This record gives sequence, structure tokens and C-alpha cells, in this order.
Amino acid sequence: MQVRANGIAIEVDDSAARDASFLGKPVVLLIMGLSLQLIAWPQAMVDTLEAAGYRVVRFDNRDVGLSTRMDAAGTPHVLWATLQYRLGLTPSAPYHLSDMAADAVGVLDALGIAQAHVVGLSMGGMIAQRVALAVPQRVLSLTSIMSSSGAWGLPGPTARLLRTLLRSPADGSKAAAIAHGVAVFRAIGSPAFPLSDAELRASISRAVERAWYPVGTLRQMVAVVADTARAPLLAHITAPTLVVHGTADPLLPLACGQDTARRIPGAKLLSIDGMGHDLPPEPLRRILAALLAHFGAHGGVGNS
Repeated sequence: MQVRANGIAIEVDDSAARDASFLGKPVVLLIMGLSLQLIAWPQAMVDTLEAAGYRVVRFDNRDVGLSTRMDAAGTPHVLWATLQYRLGLTPSAPYHLSDMAADAVGVLDALGIAQAHVVGLSMGGMIAQRVALAVPQRVLSLTSIMSSSGAWGLPGPTARLLRTLLRSPADGSKAAAIAHGVAVFRAIGSPAFPLSDAELRASISRAVERAWYPVGTLRQMVAVVADTARAPLLAHITAPTLVVHGTADPLLPLACGQDTARRIPGAKLLSIDGMGHDLPPEPLRRILAALLAHFGAHGGVGNS
């Protein structure tokens, strides 16, 4: 279903829209990462949270999936923006992560939700941090998964990986887009928990068939690199915070999660050996156990 949030249309999946018995239950708001749609959250994760008594709300960020495409913003120059960032400059961006955080809050507003456990993955973790800064009274708890504080000087992807990420598909076909997606996820995935090519291809094919809009990814990338002022603000986050990171993440190395946890008062860090920048079944099982304990201690089921 679609809602109006922050002045744009946002595609939302809400447990309560499918089953009214979830109304009144504690809410988990899931914020996905760069270029990924709401369907990128593993169904096993949604099912487990719902079975534990949580109303799960997930949505397509602006410029991805079935949400509003910011066509008027044009096509940004990602390499130039990245170079500016590495030189310690702030690139100009068509919109900012604070705008995307306002989208997320707008989803809660549209659904009449006063408070939620906010969980973000990768870029979604950065947006979740912005939500916790902007509307602390709305955030029961914060979880930042495989994300970063955005502090200058933290390690990032190697030049080889960056080339893989930015390489255009061989042609404009969906088949080429799927092949490119498989190559990207093979490059950033968990070395200790590899998914098969068939699993990757099925997941990426589903996403490409639902909505394929690569220019939106470029605008999201620039929003990430332009968010240069967030790191020192994390000291003002008051939400109970869990930071989850893989020790083998090649896109945002473990130091990014460690820095995030260090900057947020009282944050707890869960590092998972062998996990990269994805959510294979075994790391996901560990993450879900940590999430349920985290939620339960801070306004979760039985404590709301």
C-alpha cells in the first residue's frame, strides 16, 4: 500500500494492514539500505518478529522500489562527490539523509504510530540514526546494522570493490541488471556464509522485476557521502542502541560499526565473525535473537 509521507508517496508493507490483530502491538520500523527495496528484508526476519508479537512496518525509501522517484533532481556525478568527500569536503546532494529520515517519520505519522523500535541496515542505519536524532521521543530503541557513523577517515571499500559497485550493467536489459546484481552481492557477501548463485539470482530477479531504477541509486549514494556532519551528533542520541556488524564486511568494514557504537552513549556492539554486507540465515538467526532481547528490554512485548 502507499501512504503520503513528507510530501511524497511511500510504498509500505504493514503487518496491521494484513492482519488487524497487530494493531496496538509494539512496532518495529525497518529501514533498508542503498538501492534495496522493502522486499530485501528476509521474510524469515519479518515472520520471526511478527511471531514474537511485533507489528512490522517496512517501506521503500524514496528513489527506489515503488516509492516516489525524484526525477527532477537529475543524475548526480557520484565519482566527483566521492572525491570531494575523501578530500574532506561536503558534496552537494539532490536530497539528504535527513530528508529520508523525515520520510521514515512520515510513514509512522501516516500510520498513526507514536513510537517504534527503529532498525536500519547500511544506509538505512544512517537514516535510523538521523531519525533518533530528529525525533528521540518517537524511538523506543535504535538498531544500526552493518552501517557507519559517517566519520571522515573511516575505512571504506577497496578501489576494486568500488569499481564493481559503480560498473554499469553490460546493456540496459533486465538480464544484465540481474547479472550485475549477482556480481555485486557476491563481492560484498559473507565469506563464512556464502549464498549460492541460484539464491542470489532468485532474490535479485525478484527485485528487478518489481522495480528497476538505477539512477535513484546514484542519488542515494550522493546523499550518503554528503552526510558529513552526522558523526559528532551521535553523542546526542538517547535511544537504547544496538550496533550489529560483521567482521568480514568489505563495504563498510568493522571499524565503521565500532566507531558508531563508541559515539552513541551506552550503545552495545554485536560483532559477528565471518559476516559480510548481507544477511545470510545463520547471522540473521543471531541478529534476531539480539533484536528480540534488545526490544524486550526497552518497551518490547511484555514491557510496553
